[in-house]
Amino acid sequence: MYTLISNFMRLKTTNMSYSKYLSFAFAVITFFGFSQQPATSAETVKYALDQKRAMTESSLVKNVPFKNIGPTIMSGRVVDLDVNPEMPSEFYVGYASGGVWHTTNNGTSFTPILDSSDTQNVGDIAVHWPTHTIYVGTGENNASRSSYAGIGLLKSTDNGKTWENMGLMDAHHFAPILIHPDNPNVLTVGVTGHLYSPNNERGIYKSTDGGKTWKQTLFVDNMSGIIDLQHSPSNYNVMYATSWTKDRKAWNFTGNGTNSAIYKSTDAGETWTKVSTKNSGFPTGEGVGRIGVAVFNDDIVYAVHDSQFRRPDDKKKEDVRGLTKEDFKSMSNDDFLALDDKKLNRFLKTNGFQEKYRAQNVKQMVRSGNVKPIDLAKYLDDANSLLFDTPVVGAEVYKSTDGGKSWKKTHEDYLDGIYFSYGYYFGHIHVSPANENDIYIYGVPIVKSKDGGQSWTSISAENVHADHHALWINPKNPNHLIDGNDGGVNITYDDGENWVKNNSPSVGQFYAINIDHEKPYNVYGGLQDNGVWKGANNAREDNSWHQGGQYPWTSIMGGDGMQVQIDSRNSNIVYTGYQFGNYYRLNLETNANKYIQPKHTLGENPYRFNWQTPILLSPHNQDILYLGGNKLMRSMNQGDDWVAISDDLTQGGKKGNVAYGTLTSISESPFQFGLIYTGSDDGLVQVTKNGGGNWNNISSAFPKDLWVSRVVASKHKKERVYVTLNGYRWDDFKVYVFMSDDYGQTWKDVGGNIPASPVNVIVEDSQNENILYLGTDNGAYVSFDMGNSWEVFSKGLPNVAVHDIVIQPEAKDLLLGTHGRSIYKANIAPLQKMNDDMNTKSISVFDVSAVRYSSRWGSSWSKWLDAYEPEKTIQYYSNSSGQKTLKILSEGGAELNSMVINVDKGFNYVDYNLELTAKGRKALMKENTSLDINEASNGKYYLPKGAYTIKIGEAKTILSID
Repeated sequence: MYTLISNFMRLKTTNMSYSKYLSFAFAVITFFGFSQQPATSAETVKYALDQKRAMTESSLVKNVPFKNIGPTIMSGRVVDLDVNPEMPSEFYVGYASGGVWHTTNNGTSFTPILDSSDTQNVGDIAVHWPTHTIYVGTGENNASRSSYAGIGLLKSTDNGKTWENMGLMDAHHFAPILIHPDNPNVLTVGVTGHLYSPNNERGIYKSTDGGKTWKQTLFVDNMSGIIDLQHSPSNYNVMYATSWTKDRKAWNFTGNGTNSAIYKSTDAGETWTKVSTKNSGFPTGEGVGRIGVAVFNDDIVYAVHDSQFRRPDDKKKEDVRGLTKEDFKSMSNDDFLALDDKKLNRFLKTNGFQEKYRAQNVKQMVRSGNVKPIDLAKYLDDANSLLFDTPVVGAEVYKSTDGGKSWKKTHEDYLDGIYFSYGYYFGHIHVSPANENDIYIYGVPIVKSKDGGQSWTSISAENVHADHHALWINPKNPNHLIDGNDGGVNITYDDGENWVKNNSPSVGQFYAINIDHEKPYNVYGGLQDNGVWKGANNAREDNSWHQGGQYPWTSIMGGDGMQVQIDSRNSNIVYTGYQFGNYYRLNLETNANKYIQPKHTLGENPYRFNWQTPILLSPHNQDILYLGGNKLMRSMNQGDDWVAISDDLTQGGKKGNVAYGTLTSISESPFQFGLIYTGSDDGLVQVTKNGGGNWNNISSAFPKDLWVSRVVASKHKKERVYVTLNGYRWDDFKVYVFMSDDYGQTWKDVGGNIPASPVNVIVEDSQNENILYLGTDNGAYVSFDMGNSWEVFSKGLPNVAVHDIVIQPEAKDLLLGTHGRSIYKANIAPLQKMNDDMNTKSISVFDVSAVRYSSRWGSSWSKWLDAYEPEKTIQYYSNSSGQKTLKILSEGGAELNSMVINVDKGFNYVDYNLELTAKGRKALMKENTSLDINEASNGKYYLPKGAYTIKIGEAKTILSID
């Protein structure tokens, strides 16, 4: 059995063809039961990166241009800042999954500098300013559900033009990097380690040769990594590091443990001593959570601690009028039936029970034995409530004045309202270089203390996003702060009294996108911690909107934005919401909204809703809406009423503080109403052919317990269905893509040659059934042969996580919703024409749309502005690489212009400005004596109205100028 599984995974890892092997292997695996796949090795990741680079060079679609269409105004999650201390208008910003951006004008504009690397996932950045040597620890360390793994430590000495991978590829997530101020080759690095699995490459690593070789100088255990690392401002030898014991699973997160602690080094990280000992005054034990440190000097150190110890139960019983939820948990049937109806109805109405649940009805349900009194308490429960119901100590601040030997808490009261229930997401503290008593901590808000942590004041503001992760304090002007949060970068020059927002980078973290069919069509999308937005696909993404005051994208929902469905009959009717199934029906014309989350019935266990709960409007009737909890819900009236059309379609959930055993994907066949597929976060794919009358599990052949990222009913063939599985939540980065032509009875692997990276989405082309598009955590791909082989997109598109893909069929546009770089758009009309005939021709030139003639070509209304020039993109496919000559010919065959073009095998694009040469002008005027072609203001001649031939080799197409 072990050999069989090993061979199966080896074949998949090396991307060898194994479709014949698949059915036998799956059959045996299903019989014995499939144990969870191990975390993907660093060697496999390295191979995948090499493979993708090679694919990019030879890809048939490497020239397909993608344009980033934003939006930008909401920005995205910042994880680190590095500021030039001598010129603070220059700094670098690291975004969690959006790369590193550089500004030299105080954030007025930014340039991405990580785009030439193999990833956009950032944990920490460090710059040796005298030499401008940049190190990036890839992989965010905030332990979020979307904290992507990195690929090691990257180094650049040319401001990001090129990057070198310096190793530590199995680290996955990085804490701070400390560079010796006098030597950029001396590094001390904190490694957090895997997020979802144990591993040994974590702890403290040191290099004295710029990362060529590494020595592990501190290892705690294979579940505890380093989360913070700081050195004394004037003494690189004195360092403090914090270890963090955590265990994240898809169903539970534990962010504390006995090996969470503070360590100290006095020899620049060569050796370490634990200083948060039992008698030190700093907490120890199972409840110790994430710790951050700030070093003022060799002796004075602050620590912020996310204490997971329980608060003492000092609540005094208060006299409560009326019934409470707790009363029903131990109430007998007889006591319940004896309750006064008015008193019971008051409780039912006050707590939002549905109208059908009133005193007499509920009592009858109890008499019949269908319901027990405790079910009234359960009815008010939420399957996701454990995530927020955590009565722990939370944020607390400690100070040491003797170099970490002893610690004392700086405040008496609880610091409520800082971390809430997710302190694991924050965990930093900062001390002003100018005053040991000026300290800053942050979580949801950012707060400061001017008395060493005894009292605190918020410095949040209306233009400062919540959830903070990075802060820089100007050592020469301590009132000058740069803050990084989930909404980008903010700058203040008066210690937080007033802030400027610097949010020009396109770094939105989209979970889902969608389109409507207006002209121009609009794009919709839900983002991590930045709500749901709508904007025209052709909206200008520049600063021109400042003149009019209206940004071209509009926020239509807050929270963590999720999936969006738009009524095809009226695009003002939109269904969307935020995390854990909190969905609404919106009327964008009237601004009306209605909350539509389905509610379980009395006596039924609460529904479980995924963080990104799936919703779907039926393609057969836009009044019919599906929503997935652990059961599939259907509404026949736009979400006003709901009926569960299934039993639990998952494995039943697991005990934990994160909802699990939930549906993640829904698809209904456009060929038949009620032919519906669902996928779950615990690996099940189910199908019904009769609208939920009965369901069949069609996933028994798949590897177990993997997240079903997509199930897609084909729009080209009724029996066809696609499934993608995602192992990210096990640190399993293998590719799982399957197709069935018999409703899921048998499956074929169509992952082909895709490099290892978790798969998020697969989409069929709207016209050509042979074409598929696919998004992974590291890019986007297209297949022209139904998944037998894949080509990688790259032009204008960095190596970023692609969470969603949508096609606008009328415009023939492909839209990519990325989790880190907002939305990209490319026209795919040429790709849709791909067929066997194109493979037999040397060159195939695609149709060119007509151009409207303008007398303004080559002119400008001001000498200070560039002349207006037309441009037309000529698209063609070549079966070989080399040089070709492109000619523009008149109707009579006269050559009006020609240019030598470099041609790659595959799809090519060349921009033509409609210019004709002086010789071509004479030839055209000789051919048509009625023409008078005058020189434009910029000294060029442009084609007049008429029909022209574009010729490349022997291939031709017509260009019309009307």
